[in-house]
Amino acid sequence: MTTVLVLFGGASNEHEVSLLSAKSVIENIPREEFRVEMLGITKQGGWLHYSGNPALLPDGKWLENSANLTPAVLSPDPAHGGLLLLKDGETQTLPVDVVFPVLHGKNGEDGTVQGLLTLAQLPFVGCDLLSSAMCMDKGVTNLVMDFAGIAQAKWRAFTRDAFAADGEALLAEAAAYLGFPLFVKPANAGSSVGVSKVKAANELRAAVESAFLHDSKVVLEEGIDGSELECAVLGDARALCTSVVGEIAPSNEFYDYSAKYIDNESGLYIPARVSEADAAALRGIAAKAYCAMGCSDLARVDFFRRHSDGALLLNELNTLPGFTAISMYPKLFAAAGLPYPELLRRLISLALNR
Repeated sequence: MTTVLVLFGGASNEHEVSLLSAKSVIENIPREEFRVEMLGITKQGGWLHYSGNPALLPDGKWLENSANLTPAVLSPDPAHGGLLLLKDGETQTLPVDVVFPVLHGKNGEDGTVQGLLTLAQLPFVGCDLLSSAMCMDKGVTNLVMDFAGIAQAKWRAFTRDAFAADGEALLAEAAAYLGFPLFVKPANAGSSVGVSKVKAANELRAAVESAFLHDSKVVLEEGIDGSELECAVLGDARALCTSVVGEIAPSNEFYDYSAKYIDNESGLYIPARVSEADAAALRGIAAKAYCAMGCSDLARVDFFRRHSDGALLLNELNTLPGFTAISMYPKLFAAAGLPYPELLRRLISLALNR
């Protein structure tokens, strides 16, 4: 039987989201085909093999029973073939066939873990180091999308050092080019963490400084008055599968962290309220963007459809989208006829075959 190591948690501001996603993944992996091992990373960066109930993950109670926890490391040495369990002064090897890194944000979705798994020569679900890092950095994504000729909102980006040197000029130029409202985002963060909607010039500096709390580079984008659409992608450049298109009607002013994971009141429309022609165009753009960024296995591609002219504008790519009970990626493929357990089977098979 194939052993799947589910990696969750992480030293990231998206730690709690990872726990929610991991619980859903672990509970839906087909157990007649796969044996599941669990490796959690604490907020402080500690690595622990977990042998308890996955239902205890979301509220952090998995850390309360030491009998279920064993310090562990994922060895970069291919000879070990998996985990090293550090128990009672001895080291035990736990072989692993494939890793499913259910990690969101920094230190998980940005190429760091993918690099470690590549060194260890362990197959893993998801994009490789380079495509993970590029998709994580919204400024780099925007550059590649511009080069690929994929329409998106107007944008600007700058680093903390550049802002310290000439912040007023950068803010003035961005405001003049983008207009208001605009959005300020940490370049390397997910789940809308650190994102602000700015409606006037006197709010801009505070929003930029807030974003710098999460990253050393920020991206500013024009506000788009439009509907928010999403398309899930599965596979690689040789055989891509795109889902039906979904639509989000945020419960808050924009689709922020609370709207995504806490209040559960945002409206979800699957399929989206768009024409068949727009849905087909969105699927095509999603596949083009996925290939341009070198993605493999999975990504969720997010769009805006501008109300004024119907323009379809790419927003971002997420290489490890949410896998919670209310997350769009599994919901979109379920609507396309691929239920959650079969989706996980496909993802694991893709990783093993690659």
